[in-house]
Amino acid sequence: MTVQPKKSLGQHFLKDQNIIRKIITAFQPGEASFCMEIGPGTGALTTYLLENFPKNISFIEIDQEAYHYLCKKFPQRSDAFINANFLKMDLSAYTSLSLIGNLPYNISSQIIFKILKNRHIVDYGVFMVQKEVAARYTASPNTKDYGILSVLLQTFYQVELLFTVSKNVFVPPPKVESAVFRIVRKNDVNLPFPDTYFFSFVKMAFNQRRKMLRKSLQGFVNFNTAPEAIRFFADKRPEQLTKEDFIKIVGAFYQQEKKKLKKH
Repeated sequence: MTVQPKKSLGQHFLKDQNIIRKIITAFQPGEASFCMEIGPGTGALTTYLLENFPKNISFIEIDQEAYHYLCKKFPQRSDAFINANFLKMDLSAYTSLSLIGNLPYNISSQIIFKILKNRHIVDYGVFMVQKEVAARYTASPNTKDYGILSVLLQTFYQVELLFTVSKNVFVPPPKVESAVFRIVRKNDVNLPFPDTYFFSFVKMAFNQRRKMLRKSLQGFVNFNTAPEAIRFFADKRPEQLTKEDFIKIVGAFYQQEKKKLKKH
């Protein structure tokens, strides 16, 4: 039985043993963490993962053909394979989760947003994505790649670009190069406002990234009534702000909102 790569699922199967070993070596989760591979495909990483984590691991595969293939390939651990869409999974049953996967390029950012929403559960991850996307996740302020996910991901996780991967190590080869990066949750981040408020603020700021914040956030916040220390940022563009700047600004406006609600 063979599995045909499906364009609709963004499938590109990894075949190079050296790259596979490099990814496995980079994956060093905590001993108490439950491991999960997203999209094992034909099982390039699976053999090594089962050797290293024989008990506390599961494999989430949306493609039925690949799922049945994997169950037959690893009959002694067929119970570890789950035919499901990771984006729709409820992760609340887990307390500590380490993720690994060659993520489909068309939904990699959606997967990262899901991780961010479940950051109290997902404490570690090693992923392969499109090289340009990895550049966004690891980008610094004042660069063209710096954006929404740069700020959000780096606020809650240590993010490290590990190595790039040639398109020639896949079947079929994608049109772009890939990169592997690692995330490790920062356990000392306790924002004084809801995550959803922070996410909305950062998204709105970058939706018009060439505009100054007083313009791009018009209707959401009022810099004229903001504390003096915050008014300084009104004439800045979002890519000029560090994640600490965003936390400072959001915190100030959140306090303003709380005061307004108390008055009413």
